[in-house]
Amino acid sequence: MKPVYLLGAAAAAILSTPALAKPAIGFDPARLSAIDKMLGSDAFEGRGPNTRAETKTVAYIVDQFKAAGVQPGGDVANGQRGWTQAVPLLKSDIVGTPGLTLDLGNGPAMSLTQGDQISVKAPLNGMKSVDLTNVPLVFVGYGTTAPERNWDDFKGMDVKGKLLVEFINDPDFDGPIADGAGNSGGDFGGKAMTYYGRWTYKYEEAARRGAAGLLIIHETDPASYGWATVKNSNTNTQFDIVQTDPAAVHAPIEAWIQRDLGARIFEASGMTFDQAKAMSRTRAFKPVELKARMTTRINADVSTITSQNVVGLLPGTRYPDETVIYSAHWDHLGIGKPDSTGDTIYNGALDNATGIAQLIEQARVFAAQPRTQRSIVFLAVTAEEKGLLGSEYYAAHPLYAPGKTVGALNTDGGQLWGKAKNFTISGNAKLGLLDMLIAEGAKQGRYYSPDPHPEAGHFFRSDHFSMAKVGIPAISFGDGNDLVNGGIERGEALGKSYVEKNYHQPSDEWSSEWDFTGMAQDAQLLHNLGRNLANSRAWPEWSADSEFKAARDATASDRAGGTAVIPAAAMPVSQPDKKGERGR
Repeated sequence: MKPVYLLGAAAAAILSTPALAKPAIGFDPARLSAIDKMLGSDAFEGRGPNTRAETKTVAYIVDQFKAAGVQPGGDVANGQRGWTQAVPLLKSDIVGTPGLTLDLGNGPAMSLTQGDQISVKAPLNGMKSVDLTNVPLVFVGYGTTAPERNWDDFKGMDVKGKLLVEFINDPDFDGPIADGAGNSGGDFGGKAMTYYGRWTYKYEEAARRGAAGLLIIHETDPASYGWATVKNSNTNTQFDIVQTDPAAVHAPIEAWIQRDLGARIFEASGMTFDQAKAMSRTRAFKPVELKARMTTRINADVSTITSQNVVGLLPGTRYPDETVIYSAHWDHLGIGKPDSTGDTIYNGALDNATGIAQLIEQARVFAAQPRTQRSIVFLAVTAEEKGLLGSEYYAAHPLYAPGKTVGALNTDGGQLWGKAKNFTISGNAKLGLLDMLIAEGAKQGRYYSPDPHPEAGHFFRSDHFSMAKVGIPAISFGDGNDLVNGGIERGEALGKSYVEKNYHQPSDEWSSEWDFTGMAQDAQLLHNLGRNLANSRAWPEWSADSEFKAARDATASDRAGGTAVIPAAAMPVSQPDKKGERGR
C-alpha cells in the first residue's frame, strides 16, 4: 500500500481520535521522587559502569520492571529473553600520574598538571602506554573538513604524527564567518552547533588523519559548560565500544586544555588568542605550525569488560514486531576526585536518576493499562556519560528491528522546579514525531519552545542521537523553562545555576526542595504520545533535508502499509519574546 503523507494538523488528528483517548492512570510525583532519591543516593555510588554500583543499579531496575509487570526484553538465551543486553566495552584507566611536558620554544619546558591546565583521557586506541617525545603542535582552527560547506581547515597538510590544537564548537559560533573575500554567511548554523562542532567529531577527525593527538581549547560559552565538567568527565575511567581497529578511531592523545594555556601557546608563536580565533574563522585559513612541542608519558590499565543495558517489554496485541522505545541512561560518573567539600561520589540525581525514575514509572503505568497494539520497549542504557556507548551498541546490535521501530522517546534529566507552561527537545531537528509531541502538549495547555541553546549541541549529547543515526525517528525530551511559578526568569536562573554548580559534580544530589509535579506532567505528556503511537498505524518521518532521512528510507519496505507522517513545513509555535536557559 502506498503511504499517505500528512502534515501538521493532520498528524495531530491521527492522535486525537476517540479510540486514542488519554489514559486515566497518571504519574505520582512522590513515586518519581522516591526512585530518584534512591538511585541518586550515596548507596549507589554514582552508578559507574563496571563497578559494584552497576550490579546494584541493574538489579534495582530489573526488580522495578518486574514489580511494574513488564516482561524481559533483552538478549535471548536458551530460547528466552533475559532482562539485559550485554554491552562489551574497552575500558582504560590511567595508572599513576601522567607525565605531561610542554616546551613553548621560548624558555624552560613547563610541566602540566592533569586536571588543572590539561585534562587528558585514558588512551582508547588499544595501547597500554603513550610515549611521545617532542611532538610538534599544529594549529588547525576548528579541525573541520566539510566539503558541502566549502570548508577545509587542513588544506592538504599532512598532520600524521603531530599534535593538533583547535577550538571547540563551529567557526560561526561568535558570528557570521568570512570567506576571505569580504563575504559572510552562517554555513555552520550560526549559534546552533553542527556535529562538526562537537568534541567527538574533532577526535574522530584527528584519528582519521593519523594525528598523534588533539588538544581542544576550552571556553565556557562555546563548550556550554565550565572546566569542572571537562575535568570530571575526562580524568576518570574511559570506555568505548569494542572496535576492530581502535587506533583508527582514537588518536593516542585526546585532551582538553584551559583557555589561558591555549593563549600562551599562541603567544609563543607570535599571535594573540583573538588573532588565532579570527584567522580560523575564514575559509582562507591554513594550518599553522606552532613553535611548541609536547612530551607525553602515560601508562594505562586496558581491558575488555561487559556492561549491561536493561530492557523491559510489553508485547503488542496486534503488531508485536513494531515497537515504540522509551529510553534513559542509568549510568553516571561513579566515584571520582573530591570536590572542595571532600565529596567523591558523583550521584547524578538529576543526570540521570530522574530519567530512570520516569522510565520505571512509564513501565508501571503502561503495564497497568490495556495492552497496546504495538509493542512498548523500556530501554535503560549504560555508558551514556562515556559517549552514548550503551545506545550506540543497541543501535548497532538492535534487539528490535530499527525499520519497524516507530520512534524513540528519550529522557535525559527532568523538571524539578514545578510545572512549566512550555517544553522543548534537544536540538531543533524537524520530524513528524515532534509535530505529534507539540499537538499532544497543546492538550495540556502547553506550548513548544525550540531548544533555547542549540549552540550547546544538545542533540548530539543524548542517547536519541544513536537511534537517529540508524534512521529511527527519535527525540530527547527537554523540560520547559517558562515555569508556572516564576516564569522564564526563574527557570533561566535555576537552569544556569545547575550547570554551573552541579552538572557532572558531586553536588548533583537529591533535594527535599525539588518539586516533582512538573516531571509528572512531562511523563504524562510522553506517555500519551507513546501510547497513541502504539495504538495507531502512524509512521513518523524525518524532514526531507534531514541527514537521517536516508537511513530511514533504506528500511521503508519494513513499513509497508500504515501512514507516514512527515513534519509540517512550518509548525506554529507560541512563545514569549525572551528565550530562557535549559538546564542540561
